[in-house]
Amino acid sequence: MDFHPTEEQAAAAGLAARIFADLATHERLAAAGTGSDAELWKALTTAGLTAAVEEIGLLGLVLLLEEQGRTTAQVPYAATCAYGILPVAAHGSPEQRARLLPALGTGEAVATGAFPARGRITASSDGRLTGTAPAVPWLRDATHVLVPDADRALWLVRTDAPGVETAPVETTAPWSAGRLTLTGAEAERIGSDGAYEDTLAAARTAFAGLQAGVCAGSLARAVEYTSTREQFGRPLSTNQGVMLRAADAYMDTEAIRVTTYEAAWRIDQGLPAREHALTAAWWASEAGKRVVHAGQHLHGGMGADLDHPVHRHFLWGRQLDAYLGCGSELLAELGASIASTAEGEHA
Repeated sequence: MDFHPTEEQAAAAGLAARIFADLATHERLAAAGTGSDAELWKALTTAGLTAAVEEIGLLGLVLLLEEQGRTTAQVPYAATCAYGILPVAAHGSPEQRARLLPALGTGEAVATGAFPARGRITASSDGRLTGTAPAVPWLRDATHVLVPDADRALWLVRTDAPGVETAPVETTAPWSAGRLTLTGAEAERIGSDGAYEDTLAAARTAFAGLQAGVCAGSLARAVEYTSTREQFGRPLSTNQGVMLRAADAYMDTEAIRVTTYEAAWRIDQGLPAREHALTAAWWASEAGKRVVHAGQHLHGGMGADLDHPVHRHFLWGRQLDAYLGCGSELLAELGASIASTAEGEHA
């Protein structure tokens, strides 16, 4: 395994870090409310950071999503890449790739996904979908939604198509979420058997990378605060309890990062990675929850201020904790997968 970024991946991550740092400021995030920042999204697509995902792969995307997470930038970047560019590139037909990828790369089209499959949406024999997804992240920005049906077949739906209704939904994190209701909606099939499992594994890995960035950003804010805030004539960071709490948060953040890198690398190499993606997602859920709680606690009373920047990291961390499966659910799925593999080896 080699987690060192290629020259292209490093260049893309560096550019993303500059754009996010310049435009995803606390003032702009506060002004955006629960919506997305259209100017930031345009800057990312104009810089080619969306289209670049085809070339830099999932590991490259994880590096870029870490930069988004550090600033909690409110753009549909993770969703468009995880539910648009990557699955279309991997499982779309030549015609679908030629038609959809350029629009997704330029930001003309924005994708999201009604993941994971909960059996709420069914497909008819002629490819019409019926059902409801209660909360789809970045749905308010999306032109296309990747929808798994009850049989885990993947379908791409246009949000302006007949039979498609969307309504705003507020979640704990400001992700421009919405409720998706399908009533005999036309859809096009993406991929065949195994496409859902591959897409879910890649999405879990991508959002684990986003969580690594959220945690790193929360910890950086806590370090800065405790290093400058004094109590009894010395910085809070010199308190042993503070140092131990910060050290634990750092180790948790690194555990999320390394498991995510491994899962992304294996997927890029075409190796079996379902269990590795589940492991990364479990760390993102369980450890991510601990880190954002620590970040808020280390700010003392300031951490209770809903307008303080660290509170945004807390909201994102808790939302990512539950998205695509909470810790106990992921652990159960991972255990079942390991048991199934062991049975197959001894059969």
